[in-house]
Amino acid sequence: MKQVQEAYIVAAVRSPVGKAPRGMLKNVRPDDLLAHVLRAALDRLPTLDRSLIEDVIVGCAMPEGEQGMNVARIGTLLAGLPNTVAGMTINRFCSSGLNAIALAADRIRLGEADVMIAAGVESMSMVPMGGNKLSLGSSIFEREENIAIAYGMGLTAEKVATQWGISREDQDIFALQSHTRALAALAEGRFADEIAPLDVTYRVPNLASGEVELLNKSLFHDEGPRADTSLETLAKLKTVFSAKGSVTAGNSSQMSDGAAALVLVSEKILKQFDLQPLAKFINFAIRGVAPEIMGIGPKEAIPAALKMAGLTLAQMEWIELNEAFAAQALAVSRDLGLDMNLVNPNGGAIALGHPLGATGAIRAATLIHGLRRQSKSGVYGMVSMCIGTGMGAAGIFQSV
Repeated sequence: MKQVQEAYIVAAVRSPVGKAPRGMLKNVRPDDLLAHVLRAALDRLPTLDRSLIEDVIVGCAMPEGEQGMNVARIGTLLAGLPNTVAGMTINRFCSSGLNAIALAADRIRLGEADVMIAAGVESMSMVPMGGNKLSLGSSIFEREENIAIAYGMGLTAEKVATQWGISREDQDIFALQSHTRALAALAEGRFADEIAPLDVTYRVPNLASGEVELLNKSLFHDEGPRADTSLETLAKLKTVFSAKGSVTAGNSSQMSDGAAALVLVSEKILKQFDLQPLAKFINFAIRGVAPEIMGIGPKEAIPAALKMAGLTLAQMEWIELNEAFAAQALAVSRDLGLDMNLVNPNGGAIALGHPLGATGAIRAATLIHGLRRQSKSGVYGMVSMCIGTGMGAAGIFQSV
């Protein structure tokens, strides 16, 4: 791709992440949740002319039901953006939010747009994994090499754990670290800059009066991190996907609800509206792997992104590696020799949740604000994740 200009991120916000299917966001529609983060991102840019926004690209892994009907366009309209602002929903499963950022950045870098919004949204409370109607073609089962397309994510994690020799104890230790780091980040307010608080109304039955009362609550924090997690507790959990396996609910990512939005602009817009850039988008790489070991995808995508950018792993100051499962995160980290002090310093999806198509955008917001909080300018960070059916993605950002 011949680049003609840089793409800068000038706003990056996310919602608090709720646990699905019975958590704090279970009754919040995903289009409303998307509208919330879009408004919140633009509220941070009061001088920016909204009519200059070219398109809103939104990642969603299960774009049907309450998050169907091109949720990007619906969320854009609900957010009060001008009718001239278009919207497009994309789906590459768990990398959808990161892919949305890459597509938005490319429009700017090619000179086709000057203002773009990238976002991700997922309500796993309202639309379950696999969608409301899972329908696999019979041809998948006609040849042995295609059967893995139908494997559940947990089974692929078991296969990675076996093939890469990741023990149950190591997975549980990794899971505990995710919660410990996330709790420390919450206690120190490290998510404050990226989270756009959300007001939610709950309907609560009053058994004494027989009436339904309305309870208004402002949500500021992620729901997933658990202070009562311990190695002893994790060790007692039964395996979920294989009787003799090692993958449990405790060392797997949480099903979640959440959304995030990032505003990207060209240098011309930076100067015209006196905007302060948070980061610069560098590049994005996607690679395929065998479906039965889909979790290992980042092992191929990360080197590809680094090679494309002319960078080395040693130049990465922060790595957000999505913790779909402890087994796959550990396998990737060990194979690539990642510095575990730089991987998910605020915890990952095991503690913070994994709202599928929103995760890439959420993790990008965490990375961008994390680098700025360290007052590091000009350094690089990466967001990477595995993807269902056997893929891996990686995106590189540079702090400004």
